[in-house]
Amino acid sequence: MDVIAESGSTFDEMILAQGELISDKLNILRMEQFPPNAKKGLRTFSLSETAYFLGVTQSNVKKLHLAGEGPTPTTSLSGRRSYTADQILELRKLLAERAKRGPKKYDPRRDKDEELQVISVVNFKGGSGKTTTASHLAQFLALTGHRVLAIDLDPQASLSALHGIQPELDGTQSLYETLRYDDERKSIKTVIQPTNFPNLHIVPASLDLQEYEYDTPVEAGKRDNSEGQLFFVRISNALKEVDDDYDVVVIDCPPQLGYLTLTALTASTSVLVTVHPQMLDILSMSQFLLMLGSILGSIKDAGADLNLSWFRYLVTRFEPQDGPQMQMVGFLRALFPKLVLSNEMVKSTAISDAGITKQTVYEVEKAQFNRGTYERAITSLNSVNEEIRDLVHRAWGRT
Repeated sequence: MDVIAESGSTFDEMILAQGELISDKLNILRMEQFPPNAKKGLRTFSLSETAYFLGVTQSNVKKLHLAGEGPTPTTSLSGRRSYTADQILELRKLLAERAKRGPKKYDPRRDKDEELQVISVVNFKGGSGKTTTASHLAQFLALTGHRVLAIDLDPQASLSALHGIQPELDGTQSLYETLRYDDERKSIKTVIQPTNFPNLHIVPASLDLQEYEYDTPVEAGKRDNSEGQLFFVRISNALKEVDDDYDVVVIDCPPQLGYLTLTALTASTSVLVTVHPQMLDILSMSQFLLMLGSILGSIKDAGADLNLSWFRYLVTRFEPQDGPQMQMVGFLRALFPKLVLSNEMVKSTAISDAGITKQTVYEVEKAQFNRGTYERAITSLNSVNEEIRDLVHRAWGRT
């Protein structure tokens, strides 16, 4: 007798019950981690971290404090100073006001003549580090003074979970409310949520996003429905409503080449493809690129405006001591010397262990890890994110 027969349930009833059970248990864990109302907090940042995010030396931050200027840090019994993310923003504002030349060094927010940057993080195959990349990039940009909107476009909602949101229990709405074709469509402003990071907001995902994959071909097949035939402008149009509120939008695309991914790509000013340096993953990526190029060509013929500031490959989950991986990275760099980012995101237990508690490396306390393990992870993440930040600034015409 099989499991279904033993349970006395049909298959659909069984998997629904199992999904609900897992969701309930995860919510219990979440409530234990973030009591009493399941909202995430954010740790303080050491003096060295604060100076790094501000782009100044530690002595500069110390001088401000000793002069009685700026926010008052928390001081430990051993005399170590630490700042909250909000206090880092206060320090940034103070430094920008004092800068006689080059205030953009401290306040990197875009000017009105600089275009909103929309970065889509994509891969056809799951497990490539796509969500890890998107979450750490969005948080890094926020910590370095940019106003960031993260959009979780993956119905599995991993990016949402990392920011303390469990859609099926929280009742949060996804971008589907903005993309839908009926009279119930809403403004993107109604689905944007704050996060525990100042300067970072998120549009959570939910299973409702999958409806867009079903609705779009139906609407596109109607001769009198121009909205369906021009589906690819829907995210672009939605972002126009919040264009003045953000500097960068980071979109975590689903691991499939569907209408959600295509709509995100046609709204993008830049594309980041995550690549795990294994033969099967690169073979899968080649198929993804072949299909994507063919489909985007057809969409372009239909009127899509595909103007990218930059397109890059990011090597993820990289193990430098792995010979075959080194060979694959060399292979990619030989093929695309200008398109593969100079820095790789290393595979690290610090990243995976942080994810167990629905956190990123920027959120966890350094003391929870072996010092060397943590330093390797944070150095790798910062190097990758600095390189992407510089690409964003270059797209604005900054040196």
